[in-house]
Parts: sequence; C-alpha cells; structure tokens
Amino acid sequence: MSTRAITYLRNKNIPFDVVKYHHQEKGAQFAARATGYPIEQTVKTLVVVLDRKRYALALLPGHLELNLKKLAAIASVKRAAMVDTKTAERLTGYLVGGISPFGTQQAMWTVMEESILENTQVLINAGQRGVMLKMGPGDIAAALECKVASIAG
Repeated sequence: MSTRAITYLRNKNIPFDVVKYHHQEKGAQFAARATGYPIEQTVKTLVVVLDRKRYALALLPGHLELNLKKLAAIASVKRAAMVDTKTAERLTGYLVGGISPFGTQQAMWTVMEESILENTQVLINAGQRGVMLKMGPGDIAAALECKVASIAG
C-alpha cells in the first residue's frame, strides 16, 4: 500500500512503519483509541491560513489545542485562522481525517509543537483515513524542514 505521503518519505529515505486501523470517525482521539497508541503521541495535522493570504500546517499532539495567537506571532503575521474542510482538502489533496503533512498538493510552511520531540516515536497520518505512520519526531521535522516551536495553548 502506498500514498503520496509514503512515497514522499521513501524518496527522502526517512524511516517509518505503517500502522493500519479501522477508520470510523476522524480525529486524533479516535485514531489513538483504534491503534491503542497514547493520544499524547498521536500527531494531528491542522491547516491554517496566515493573514488571509498564506497557508501553513500545524502539527500538534492529539490532546492539545492549537493557539492561533502563538502561531501568528511565530509566523510574524497579525492573525492565523483554521481553514474550512474544503480548503484543507484542496490544499493537501487528502481527505480530512487522513491529512498528512507529507506530499501535500501545495507545499506549505509547517510548524511542529515542540513537545512532540519529547517522544521517541509518534503516529502521524499517512495520507489516507485508517493509515498512520509510526516514526521518530526528529525524522518528521527533518523530512518537512519545519519550524519547531511552542504553538499549543
């Protein structure tokens, strides 16, 4: 099985394991329960708009909420807002509930919540509902060349 995210990681020689589960509802909470993996180590990918003109991805542990003010400050913009489902799916090329930060339709600046790096392994979406990637958070940061900062609130 392969997705654009898996192909992206293979092309960069980034190690990962595929973890499948029966997808019944979207969200990190359900994915964590279905895989038996701690919610604190299940990473969600959120799509945001910065100052109504630039899009970005925010990676957070499943149990934390994104602080849009912190994200805006880190991005040096006045405001950040979540995008709607249709926009998220158009920009990433993935369905909500399966959005991966890897291999998105449109390349986007990405910020990872710094506490993710406290884990040796995390689960992150593979670009398809019911398919996660188990990998090291340092490998995620390297593959995306993302900024690491405190964005949870």
